[in-house]
Amino acid sequence: MSFKPIINKSKCTGCRECKKVCPVNVFIMSKKTRKAIAKRWQDCLGCESCVEVCPTSAIRIKSI
Repeated sequence: MSFKPIINKSKCTGCRECKKVCPVNVFIMSKKTRKAIAKRWQDCLGCESCVEVCPTSAIRIKSI
């Protein structure tokens, strides 16, 4: 089974916590919007560390 982080950009504050906690470096920060982007989503393990650490509940993990 594969996983894909879905980011609600209207909730994302750009705190970088998801980027810090992700064990496989799925996230980058947009230079333009300064918000998280799941650039390497194919590498997502589905561990939900990013979901747990996000202070605004802007991330969910979708099983694909």
